[in-house]
Amino acid sequence: MIKVGISSCLIGEQVRYDGGHKRSAFCDEELRRHVELVPYCPEVGIGLGVPRPTIRLEGDVDAPQAVIPKTGQNVTAGISDFATNRQRQYTQLSGYVLCAKSPSCGMERVRVYKPGTNENAKDGMGIFARRLREMFPALPLEEDGRLNDPLLRENFVLRVYVYDAWKKLPQPLKSADIQAFHARQKFTLLAHDQPTYRKLGRELAEQKTMTPEFATYYIETLMNALTQPASRKNNTNVLQHIQGFFKDHIESAERQELAELILEYNAGRVPLMVPLSMINHYLRKHPDAYLSQQSYLRPYPDDLKLRYGL
Repeated sequence: MIKVGISSCLIGEQVRYDGGHKRSAFCDEELRRHVELVPYCPEVGIGLGVPRPTIRLEGDVDAPQAVIPKTGQNVTAGISDFATNRQRQYTQLSGYVLCAKSPSCGMERVRVYKPGTNENAKDGMGIFARRLREMFPALPLEEDGRLNDPLLRENFVLRVYVYDAWKKLPQPLKSADIQAFHARQKFTLLAHDQPTYRKLGRELAEQKTMTPEFATYYIETLMNALTQPASRKNNTNVLQHIQGFFKDHIESAERQELAELILEYNAGRVPLMVPLSMINHYLRKHPDAYLSQQSYLRPYPDDLKLRYGL
């Protein structure tokens, strides 16, 4: 089963500084049906109690220190080491959901204070989150608050499933396996970043011998390209491209209906799921080996209903 790391407070564990939690219904109910959630709390993990004095980030935005103002204790190294010491465990993860605004787990917009004052800027990243990103640049990261946005929610889950598919490739990695993986991601990547799809394709074709360095570069580049949600324009282009696969198999009226649904989606009058449902219907009636392997058509379980609001 796919494993996704998560801040413990987001599944209802009462580990926050005030003894409470920030349970995410989406993660704890919907996402949990399809993945194994693996909870961690760095602050409790380094021995801080519940409840506990608050931690805040101070100093340089790019290299802040995590300090407990009440006691003056600096817990930066402890939180960073908590991540480092579990590096082997984290290699099993295909994604991570972090608690927003946390000085340990916040992914962005964390307050960083000028030492000795309440002057601050919302430009920081939590100590644990920063170390996690340093160790695993390709690992999909997201915050609980951002998951309330339908576009960002869909994008995160899609990235989790793409990254998990990558992790399941046979080891050691061979050029043929990566080329097949790249082919399966064609329409997904075209919907997010067309130049990167073509760039990676060219570079992959030039690799006479697959090296670990290129494989790392490839997946980090691909996953970075997928962090930007697919645009309506790019989705429309992909849908129209896929429509061409059926031109010799469906009737003129059916082609016209599908074309109109794609334009309705492009105009924002129907969700992405509407033309996709018709495409998948035609694919069942007229199987195509190339299309059937495309992750774009079924990137994750349908019952998550993530494309209903796009």
